Amino acid sequence: MANAEPVKLTRLELEIMGAVWALGSASVREIQEQLPERKRPAYTTVQTIVYRLEEKGAVRRTKKVGNAHIFEAVVTRKAAHSRLIDELLNVFGGSPRSLMAQLVETGRLTLEDIRHLETTLASLEAKKIHRGSPDLEPNSSQHADKDSGKAPAKRRERSAG
Repeated sequence: MANAEPVKLTRLELEIMGAVWALGSASVREIQEQLPERKRPAYTTVQTIVYRLEEKGAVRRTKKVGNAHIFEAVVTRKAAHSRLIDELLNVFGGSPRSLMAQLVETGRLTLEDIRHLETTLASLEAKKIHRGSPDLEPNSSQHADKDSGKAPAKRRERSAG
């Protein structure tokens, strides 16, 4: 019943999916017990949500043990997170810059975070070049050596300081 379109999950569905991802496969009771005790929903609430997740194609029944159905995730954590990120970007008009500006203004994104992201981006670019990725510009390999990936961060540090 899984659709080609990514499954849209509510906050509680995501929490329950988190338990399913952590357990691999589990009964409703095991899923409920995996949730944080201080805000753990009732068994019947978890059961209802798991059945809704099944209807959406996010989980499936794999077997039955006694009276308990065992469920496993169909949707990956990465796919669910990608969907959330896409929705969040849409709220900001599709612009990662607008989103990042908001995160900076609220203090949720620090200079240390940005430096870490620059290192990650430089590493990803280096991997793309190493693999000969077709989505890079023809002359981009001239500027993608190990040192040039770090140079922008140093320039920004000087201009920010």
